[in-house]
Amino acid sequence: MIKKFVTQVQELFTRKKPRLRKEPKRIAAAEHAIDRELVSRNALRVCETLQKHGFATYIVGGAVRDLLLGIAPKDFDVATDATPEQVKAHFRRAIIIGRRFRLVHVMFGQETIEVSTFRALENPDRQTDEHGRVLADNLFGSQPEDAARRDFTINALYYDPVTETVLDYHDGVKDIRRRKLRMIGEPEARYREDPVRMLRAVRFAAKLGFEIDEATRKPITTLAALIENVPAARLFEEMLKLLTSGHAVACITRLRVEGLHHGLLPLLDVILEQPEGERFVMLALSRTDERVRAGKHIAIGFLFATLLWHEVLKQWKLREGRGEHRIPALDVAIDEVLERQTEKLAIQRRYTSDMREIWMLQPRFERRTGRNPVKLLEHLRVRAGYDFLMLRCAAEEAPAELGEWWTRFMESNEAERESLLAAPQARDSAAAPNRRRRRGRRGNGSSGVARDADGSASASANSDIAVPSSKGG
Repeated sequence: MIKKFVTQVQELFTRKKPRLRKEPKRIAAAEHAIDRELVSRNALRVCETLQKHGFATYIVGGAVRDLLLGIAPKDFDVATDATPEQVKAHFRRAIIIGRRFRLVHVMFGQETIEVSTFRALENPDRQTDEHGRVLADNLFGSQPEDAARRDFTINALYYDPVTETVLDYHDGVKDIRRRKLRMIGEPEARYREDPVRMLRAVRFAAKLGFEIDEATRKPITTLAALIENVPAARLFEEMLKLLTSGHAVACITRLRVEGLHHGLLPLLDVILEQPEGERFVMLALSRTDERVRAGKHIAIGFLFATLLWHEVLKQWKLREGRGEHRIPALDVAIDEVLERQTEKLAIQRRYTSDMREIWMLQPRFERRTGRNPVKLLEHLRVRAGYDFLMLRCAAEEAPAELGEWWTRFMESNEAERESLLAAPQARDSAAAPNRRRRRGRRGNGSSGVARDADGSASASANSDIAVPSSKGG
């Protein structure tokens, strides 16, 4: 308790506060040239509704940044001087969420507009841990204070879609034009308040192709260990944004440069230093990036199955080397990896279920005799398992002939399949494994939880299982 009190007092007197600018630069439509067609009609409706009832309301943050760059934003956030209760009262489908920061989610069909109330810059009742991370802070304030509290200058921009004016308190528009990522306030203190900002800095720099300002970048290496203090659920959310940004390869590369990859995923600590593991992971991420940029759905369970596969493979080989039967050894290896991983990164159960099934299907693709391949086609996860197999073949860790055989088998008619089953290579590939092991206790690898994958014939890095979009920022 005494240590925590001393830390808080020291921060109060030594922390360099973000500069509070009372009056913003006002940038008219003719100068900022935002395309109104890229603005969400629902975000516009939220602004118009709250403004009509006397509240100052703006589109804010990453959406404004993307609009200025000519990019269609994935999500729209709104900031206002209305309290959460006042916001909720003006919309039929709205809920108040959050403990650390209270927000309102206003729902319009498939789109959700997140509405926050302007936050105060200084809160004497702010709750922090011993490292300075903010645990709770719900004191409302003015728009200038709210702007000073935002992390980067390029995210401290407010756009009024009614008057088409951009309000800029910290030269964010200038930084966008310079393609510079710069922290508001003293970077070390801001990272201590929220260590996730270090991950956000890497993600924004990689996604936008911006250079991180030297003062903003310098403390990251020293403070990287603070990531360990971030709750597992929040860390998973941020990693999900990073991996589905469409620039995952660049993000992972930058994480390694800044020393932030340690502790996020066990495989990132070791696999990226191993040629085979790095080739497989980078191939999976590059294909994920391609799908995101093409506007295709990606399967989160499939994505994390690729990231953790080599950790599973290592444990599986160790158990087989000790004489354990093949399929039970894989089952136990999966349990070990998932249990250890979810302690640091709270991967949701619906995703770990998909991951388990994809992994357990891999040895079944080696069995190409009798009715085994035909039965495998009936499995609800066969398309995801096949895509995973093709990724392994592309990374040269599974025989190319195996992938080619399954491609022909899945695309053939009944007569052609019978011919493939009678081929010598099918009999030969199954003979050796069947002689040295008994049938596993869970040969089908099914956990009993399944959702439909689409029938795409492409050997992509992700099976097209629709997933909810995460707010990307």
